[in-house]
Amino acid sequence: MGYITDEQPLNYPIDNPTVLEPPTEWAELRQKCPVARVKLASGDEASLVTRYEDVKNVLADPRFTRPSAANEGARVSEDESGGVFNSEMATVLPQSGEGHRQWRRLLNRYFTAKRMAALRPRIEAMADQLIDGMLEQGHPADLKAGLAFPLPVWVICSILGVPDSDRDKFAYWSDTLLSMTRYTREEIGKAQAEFGAYLAGHVAAKRAEPGDDLLSELITYTDAEGQPLSDAILVATGQGLLVAGHETTANMIAKMMAMLLSDRSRWERLLEDRSLIRSATEEALRLDVNAGFGMLRYIDADFEVGDTVVPAGTTVVCSMAAANRDENAFERADEMDLARTPNPHLSFGAGAHSCLGQALARTELQVVLDVLLRRLPSLELAVPADELRRVEGLLVGGLRELPVAW
Repeated sequence: MGYITDEQPLNYPIDNPTVLEPPTEWAELRQKCPVARVKLASGDEASLVTRYEDVKNVLADPRFTRPSAANEGARVSEDESGGVFNSEMATVLPQSGEGHRQWRRLLNRYFTAKRMAALRPRIEAMADQLIDGMLEQGHPADLKAGLAFPLPVWVICSILGVPDSDRDKFAYWSDTLLSMTRYTREEIGKAQAEFGAYLAGHVAAKRAEPGDDLLSELITYTDAEGQPLSDAILVATGQGLLVAGHETTANMIAKMMAMLLSDRSRWERLLEDRSLIRSATEEALRLDVNAGFGMLRYIDADFEVGDTVVPAGTTVVCSMAAANRDENAFERADEMDLARTPNPHLSFGAGAHSCLGQALARTELQVVLDVLLRRLPSLELAVPADELRRVEGLLVGGLRELPVAW
């Protein structure tokens, strides 16, 4: 077929046949062309890896770094002014080496599974409050707008010690920073400047009057030379937390619920056995076909992937979503098994750059599922699953809305 030949690269990202089904190309690429030439929206070419072991190895190998202007890695789109890749935070925060490892160690002190579990009652209260609002307005309702989108913003604002009154600002800034097409360059630049200025003022306020939040805790830390973290590092950390933790989790909440409600026997099983909430959440993460672009990595030396030598100077796109459906890694890989365990999916990456907020994301997903089962046991899709629509113009994939009734 044309897309697995050397003559014609495959346009990437690959479209899904429906919002909940994977591209048919994934299986064929894993079988016949595990390292495929792809063309990105920018016109740049990259190498796409789709097998579980290959994706895991690339993500975990320290020789791979993130693409940047310095290493001439491929660009995702022609204008990335609003994307994560060229944002100010990417230039302030160390992206590799000991500096990156130290920064992650500082953040890991906060984002432990134990500490995120301690946040659970607060997250439950937020979810209950949002569901109260949905019930007051009645159904049909948009579960994404009513619950999935605002909840992660509320949680991040709480972690950063941001007043409840500023939640809407954070939601807008997050939407803008992750957009590739929905906002103009001027709108994106203005939002970045506003967000940076807000966080700079917020950091100054926390230095003057610390509270019980992440930034106040980071202010007390010192770097390898014994110096306190700079305001720039603290501001970029706040930006990174919002960008990495809002849209991804908001979209995943909606996608998880769409998966579970598209075959209502799954929902009924969870109603009967709440002990499956944890494993069902992991399975939804594994089966997410709209996980987004994937993870970009750059290599400045020849590297062997399977039977293929990836030449120096190549940008590699790691499709975790395709890898998560590899039959060599998961039995009945295309089936949703709510009790699947173990479930070593790659949805949060692997190695030094794996998602440091994964304990928080898991807690939010589990809380949402638990609260919805308790509050809205009769929940169902208000439209057929094949009428659900994808959101366009974001670096992370998701649904435009999730119409539900109860």
